[in-house]
Formats: sequence, structure tokens, C-alpha cells
Amino acid sequence: MELTTRPATTAAVPAAARRRGTSGKLPFFAPPAMPDRELRRQGRRRMTVVAAISEEVPRLAAAAAPASRKAAPEKVAVRAVLTVRRKQKEDLKEAVAGHLDALWDMVGRNVVLELISTKIHPRTKKPMQSGRVSIKDWCQKRGAKGDHVVYTAEFMVDADFGEPGAITVANRHNREFFLESIVVEGGLPCGPVHFACNSWVQSTRELPTKRVFFSNKPYLPSDTPPGLRELREKELKDLRGDGTGVRKLSDRIYDYAMYNDLGNPDRGKEFIRPILGGEKIPYPRRCRTGRPPTDTNMLAESRVEKPHPIYVPRDEAFEELKQGAFSSGRLRAVLHTLIPSLIASISAETHNFQGFHHIDNLYKEGLRLKLGLHEHLFQKIPLVQKIQESSEGMLRYDTPSILSKDKFAWLRDDEFARQAVAGINPVNIERLQVFPPVSKLDPAIYGPPESSITETQIAGHLNGLTVQQAMDEAKLFIMDYHDAYLPFLDRINAIEGRKAYATRTIFFLTESGTLKPIAIELSLPGTKPGEPGPSRVLTPPCDATSNWLWMLAKAHVSSNDAGVHQLVNHWLRTHATMEPFILAAHRHMSAMHPIFKLLHPHMRYTLEINALARQSLINADGVIESCFTPGPVSGEISAAYYRDHWRGVAVEDATQPHGVRLLIEDYPYANDGLLLWSAIRSWVESYVELYYPDTQTVQCDTELQGWYHESVHVGHGDLRHAPWWPRLTTPADLASILTTLVWLASAQHAALNFGQYPLGGYVPNRPPLMRRLLPSPSPERGGDTAEYAAFLADPHRFFLNAMPGVLEATKFMAVVDTLSTHSPDEEYLGEGREEGWTGDEAAVAAHGMFAAGVRRAEEVIEGRNADHGRKNRCGAGVLPYELLAPSSPPGVTCRGVPNSISI
Repeated sequence: MELTTRPATTAAVPAAARRRGTSGKLPFFAPPAMPDRELRRQGRRRMTVVAAISEEVPRLAAAAAPASRKAAPEKVAVRAVLTVRRKQKEDLKEAVAGHLDALWDMVGRNVVLELISTKIHPRTKKPMQSGRVSIKDWCQKRGAKGDHVVYTAEFMVDADFGEPGAITVANRHNREFFLESIVVEGGLPCGPVHFACNSWVQSTRELPTKRVFFSNKPYLPSDTPPGLRELREKELKDLRGDGTGVRKLSDRIYDYAMYNDLGNPDRGKEFIRPILGGEKIPYPRRCRTGRPPTDTNMLAESRVEKPHPIYVPRDEAFEELKQGAFSSGRLRAVLHTLIPSLIASISAETHNFQGFHHIDNLYKEGLRLKLGLHEHLFQKIPLVQKIQESSEGMLRYDTPSILSKDKFAWLRDDEFARQAVAGINPVNIERLQVFPPVSKLDPAIYGPPESSITETQIAGHLNGLTVQQAMDEAKLFIMDYHDAYLPFLDRINAIEGRKAYATRTIFFLTESGTLKPIAIELSLPGTKPGEPGPSRVLTPPCDATSNWLWMLAKAHVSSNDAGVHQLVNHWLRTHATMEPFILAAHRHMSAMHPIFKLLHPHMRYTLEINALARQSLINADGVIESCFTPGPVSGEISAAYYRDHWRGVAVEDATQPHGVRLLIEDYPYANDGLLLWSAIRSWVESYVELYYPDTQTVQCDTELQGWYHESVHVGHGDLRHAPWWPRLTTPADLASILTTLVWLASAQHAALNFGQYPLGGYVPNRPPLMRRLLPSPSPERGGDTAEYAAFLADPHRFFLNAMPGVLEATKFMAVVDTLSTHSPDEEYLGEGREEGWTGDEAAVAAHGMFAAGVRRAEEVIEGRNADHGRKNRCGAGVLPYELLAPSSPPGVTCRGVPNSISI
């Protein structure tokens, strides 16, 4: 798990003395990215609050001034302008609570503010304070229209008050409100002061202490103005909590826990799952909820089942637009899953797809035709009939993009290989450097480590080269899932309706720059420790029978790939890996810290989506276990990969634009990823240089060092001694670490997530699980002569029966459709950030140049998709590669790079 970057390029920030960070290595698990987009966000309108809210403020200041122009005024008038975002939809309970708050406001239970100066009072040695004032117009604006309401509060402060650096807010109403921003203006020489709040302010009944918000000026800890030092430390202490107690939904506490809430032992033995995290099964940490243990296992945390919410710090929860989009997707998923489940319980005939046309009908027809059902069945299920009549539009699946240009492309070997570099999981292919491939598993348990693939079997597919010559010329590549699956196959294959191999696939790089599969090895474990298990090698077919067997072998490879993609590359290496860094950032870096400001948009919604994943996706009997090959051992497979390093298909080459040379030149994911990686790196380096001129500044930043130390030693504490963790000593070290984190949260996650339905929604192309092993006439291979005869008689039916059944397929499709969806309030890489995110004009200018760089990258990607020389992304029936194209409208688009892991 390398967190280092490659040689940096000069950032185009027009500052006089910007020094660049140096080098490192780009882990080619973490390569591509996307361009910038001026995307119209539906529904999420940001309200710009200008400083000159009222001409009355100067008049108030003038009225307060004494007659003598020479004497400094003792008091000056200052106004705070608050922008509050309103809920778009209120239920009856919320509406009544809002009216009650308006009434309470009239009798003094109101919202109280106090300004805190950056200065210390010379006499008391405490921060200068304005005195408390109340918002005066809350009640009057209760019926105001629009998404935002602007409120005001008037202060009279000493003329030498200095610059307001913080403002406290006490909400004495009964319900929370979302405070978007505050602007303080008036008779102070510093001019308007902006506070970017974007936070829920709880009632003092829920949170007795006052909320504090700091101005948008960035300060390193050592540069904190005297008046803000104590507040800065107290706010971080409050966010850390004390590690005890059950968290309430209104809390703002960030803490760690192991993954001990995935199982539910109280439901029965089949729902027990091992705890992920600790010496035995190393794993990243998650956000602590403090729930009590289960009744039957004191080490397992009790579960909160949907639709009940699971705790995340209040400001990490989905905002209204995101929640609406997610709920809508979940409703579609429920409908798509519920109906087949009800029907399957009545009619055994619907368990398997009866033909490819039945799969096609999932996208073309209504619920009845897509399952090939007769009218009489619906008369037996009136609920189904009623749901169909009221939700007809939601009961059809959209046609996946993979079928849009060539319905039969998935049958071809070149398309199977193309998806290894331009598909949903383009990060597992690597250069073959040892032949035959060798396992790293313990031979005393798993038998001889050498693969069964021989040179004789593949010699005819190497264009006249020997295997050694092909390896020397970097012509051979491999997707190797042997070691990932073999230790778990006995348990997987014991599950009813679940069959898997441990696969290896070797590809040859052709003269045209495309790949072709030349061998697939399917392995099973031995019956006794140390004994070799059955292994079957298939090569490209030469007749009808071998063609069907080859298709089944490719399906098993895709099933292996789907499991590793979902559990390792997607969940573990983006979602779970980022969570400790996010928790530590909130616990150790003040909102004033410039690095917190850099990371903030890349942390949005991640804790919430990860909590929802623990609740419904990666839990015992959840979607991942139900729909993917590993089933109940999913967590263990994910944990086994946690120790591994990221692999690569690149070599360092200083003559290349990004400092690396790709061994596969037409590698869409890597090609586009390098564009975005470079844009991110240049932006991060230019930003870091603004605040860290030398090594000492990095080493003496207590908040920064505390963040990184805790991220590694607590959040990833099980691997804290791993040698590949980079040091945080120099500005270059910091830029390298931050570049990797921004990359993982944005481009890497986008490349692995938003193609799930468009590229994987057609189950025969990429089955998430398989239900049959390959047929064989020989008993020594575990064959069954009757089964083999049935295969020969009807290979089409055998193939479909080996695929997921109707229920598994429709459930899988419904879920990945939801996971592939951009919400209307998505924030994309390089987009203009909210107004007032920082008071540093140089940082704003640097981000503007980053935005321009992302836009240029998007233009390059568009050009590449029109280049017929790039056969892996342009050609007859070939899909363009757009997963790293930064911009996207809402919905399922197979493109778009959000700033953060938000789905």
C-alpha cells in the first residue's frame, strides 16, 4: 500500500518563490483521474452573501461616533449576517416544531451569538468578546419562501476589538438548523469577515455547549492568533470525545472502532462473522458508535437495521438532496428485489433464466414479461399487481451501456481482454515475470506452488516467440486470483448454489496494442494438506464444445474478478482505507488548518456511505454476501488482501510526460488516470508550498503530525509497522501523501464505482457469482458423466443455469444501479468550491489553475475517445472510456469524478 508519488511537474501558480516537491513512486493501483466541469447542480443552489448587506450599518457606526473627529470612537456597530439553509420538505411534526420555535423565539428562547476577537484583552488576558446578542428577525421570517433565509444580529463592540476570528452560536430553539455561512461587517478596519459554517447547529437541549465557528482565514497551529488558541484546542477536544458512551445522532464525535458489527450472532450461528481488525485479522478502523454488545457475544456490537439510521457525526450525514436520491435508488432496489422474490416463492419455474431473451426482457418489458410469467400468477399475488400498477416506470431496468453499441461484443475474446484495462476493475492486470506462475501460499497446506500452465499449451499463441522472449519484451500479462480464492474455496463451494475456482488468466499483447487471452487456469484445493488439487487449463477454442467450455471459463474468471473488485479494490482500498484518515483529520486538524481546508471536499459523505455499507452491503447476509462469489467469507478475503501492496504495469521513465512509461500503451484507465494524477499533484504541491516553506515547518506542525501519526498508528494500527508507510518530514512528503489521498477519494473511486451498472449490469458479461463448475466426463477431475451429457445436449441451457438465477441477478442489478448513480448535489473534481472556503487569495488562485487543468484533461480524454488508433476505446461497437472524464449530469452516466467517496 504505497502512498508515494512520481516526479512532480512545475505547478502553474503565479507566485514568486514556489518550491516544488520531489519524487517517489506512483503505485499503479492508484493512477487515473478526471477533468474539471462547470456542472450545473440541480437543486443545490448556493446563495452568495455579499458584504454590503445594508447601508444602515455605516449609519449606525456614524451615529455611535463622538462629535470630535480626532478622538477614536469607543464603540462601533457591527452586523452579523447569517445564511440558513431550509429543508425543502417538512413533515407535519417538523412544521409544528418550526412554528413552536418561532413562538419560543418571541419570548426569548432564541438564537444567541457572540463574537470572539483574535486579540487578547490587555487587562484580563482573555480573548476579547462582544457580548451576547440575539437574532431579532427569526420569528418574522418563519414564512419566508426559498431555500435560504438570511438573518441578522447587531453588535456594539469596542473600537479596538480587532478582527473577529470566531463566533459562537447557541441555539435555544427546540430543533436544529443548518447554518451555511456568516458574514460579519461594519465599522471594523479589517473589513468583512467570512465564516464558512456548513454545519447543523443543535438545540442546547441536545448539546448544552455553544457551537464555535472560525473565520475562513487559514492558520497553522503556531500562527494561531492569541485570542483563538484556547478555542482551537477546545473544539478539537470536543470532537475527539472521551471514547465512552453510546453516540446520539446529534453528536459530533469522531472516534475509532473495529468492524465488530458485521455479524448478528443473536439471529443464529449462520450470521456470526469474525471481527475485522486486530492482530489476528488486520483491518482499518471505522467510526465508533458505542452501541452495546449483542446478547450472545460480548465482543460483537449490536446492530441497527434499516430503516433505522446508524450513527455518524451529524455533519457527515447525507444532505437532503443526496438523501432523496439515495432513498429513491433504494426504493427502486426494493421493488426490483421484492417482486422477483415473491414470485420465486410461488413459481419454481422462474428460478433460472430460460433463455438470453429473458435476460433481454429485463430491460425491454415490464415486470411480467421480463420474468416470462403468465397472467394467472399475478392473480395470486395482488400486492405485486398493485405495486406494478402504481410503479410501472420503476419496474424496468435501464439497458446497460455495455449492450448499447454491440449487443454481442461480450462474447469475443478481445472484449474480455479489453475490459481488463478499460472496464470496471482495470487495476488487477500485471506483467507476467515468472513462468509458470508461482503461488505464495504455504505449500505444506496448499500443495506445490507452480501453476499447471505449460509452454506447450500457449506456444501457438505467441506470434512465434518463446515464453521467455515474450516476457522479456513485456508481451505477457496476468490476472492472478489463485492465492486470493484458493484458501476459501472449500467453504465457498459448500454453499448451496455457489461454485468457484481460483483462477489465473494469461494475456498476450498483440502488435495492434490490444490484449488477447491465451490461457485460463481453474484450480481447486486438494483433499489433504500439501497435496495438489485439481487444476484445469483451457486455451482459446477450436471447436463447438471447447468454445462453450471456454465461455464458462471466462465467466468464472469474471466472477473471481467481480469479487476482488467489490471487496478489495472498491470497498477496502478506497472506502475503508480513507475512513481512518477522515476520522483523524477531524480529531486533530482544526477547521482553520490549511490542510484540513484542502482535504475537506474529499471527505464529504464518506463516513455516512460507509456506515450504510456496514448496515446493508457488507454485513452478514447483506447484498455483497448474497450476490458475489465469496459469500460469508467476503470479509476474510478483503482482510487477507489488506496486507498486500498495490501492483503495477508501469516503469519509471523520466522522458515521459508523467515520469512513467506504461507497458500497455493503450491502457485507458492508466492513460486518463495519469492526466488527473498529474493535475492533482500540481495543485497539491502548489498549495502545500503556500504554507510549508521548509522541513521545519512540517515537522513542527503539531496538528498535522498528530493527524498522520494517528491515521497510521490507530486508524491503520494493525499495519503500523509496515515498511511502506511514507514518512512525513518534508513538504515533498506531505504533498505526496495528500496527492494519494485526494486521488483515492476522487479518481480512483470513480473509476471503480460508476461503471458498475453500465458495464456490469448485463449478467452474462460479468456474472457476480457462478452456480456450476465446468462439466467434465472424467471422474478424476470431479466430473459427472450425466452432467457432461446434459451439457453436450444443451450447452446453452447449461451456461444459463451456471449463471446467477433470476432472483440473484435482479437483486444484484438493482443494487449496482443505485451504486452507479450520481446524486443531484454531487461536487466534482476541479469544480469551483463554495464561496469563502478560504480567505487566502493565493490558495483560491491555485485552485483556479487546478480547475483549468482538470478541464484540459477532460478535453484530452474526449480526443482520445475519438482516436481510432486507440482500439481499446474507439472502434466498431467499442465503448469510449469515460469513467475518468470529470464532469457528469446526475444519474447513471458511466462518467464523472466526484471529489469524494459519496456512494
